[in-house]
Amino acid sequence: MTTTLPVTAPVLPDAEAATYAEWFSCLAEPMRVKILHAVATAGRELTIGGLTEIMGLSQPTVSHHVRKLADVGFLHLRKQGTSTFITVNEACCTGLPHAADAVMGLLAPRPCCPDNVPKDVTVRALRRGDWGAVRRIYAQGIATGIATFETEAPARDELHAKWLPGHRWVAEIDGEVVGWTAAAPVSSRECYAGVVETCIYVAEDHRGRGIGRALIHKQVTEADAAGLWTLQTSVFSENRAGIALHRTAGYRTLGVRERIAQRDGVWHDTVFLERRSPVS
Repeated sequence: MTTTLPVTAPVLPDAEAATYAEWFSCLAEPMRVKILHAVATAGRELTIGGLTEIMGLSQPTVSHHVRKLADVGFLHLRKQGTSTFITVNEACCTGLPHAADAVMGLLAPRPCCPDNVPKDVTVRALRRGDWGAVRRIYAQGIATGIATFETEAPARDELHAKWLPGHRWVAEIDGEVVGWTAAAPVSSRECYAGVVETCIYVAEDHRGRGIGRALIHKQVTEADAAGLWTLQTSVFSENRAGIALHRTAGYRTLGVRERIAQRDGVWHDTVFLERRSPVS
């Protein structure tokens, strides 16, 4: 006699399903997708009038779609006098991929690492003489205001004690250190020996040249080879380039930690990302 067991699968909670359905329903209107894109790529606050000019639509039409996008949280509105200023909610840039992952059961294959690493960048192990450059680049990251909650670069001895010896790398161009990545254990407990927290910094005058891709490629391939099974990191929600970089290396968004800490008296959200090794 053959007994057929019922198929069981996790069920998405009602509240999450309702929230995601509201998001997807809002974006089912192509014009709202175009408006959201326009605001997200503007790089500054826009007024309703300014957005109307960009979109080539009537002001009532733009106002209607903007209100719908604001109601579900994709846009922030700020009143000043008779004007309404519009900005994108940075958290939606991570919330949408997370929603898609949740709905699809996180089954979509994720990449190992970027495949377009620049050929003029050399990534090698950090040496004693690199610490000055590492701390200088760290300070440049701090100055952006969206890289870390640190307000000054930690001392060399502090970093040396914190970072795993076999997982600290620098990127060079023509012999100059232009970026670095490192990993630190998240716990001293043996069961978490393969779980580390990672970070990547690129020199301010070398950003946008693929150095981050070269560093994260080295980071994840060496971690896989060493048997580290989970890499995790927290990225400011405003740091969209950093979030995108990590997703190219197989990191997935686990969630947004709202108002997790203050920097210079301002609360910030961080996006918690994780990469599970495919070989462990």
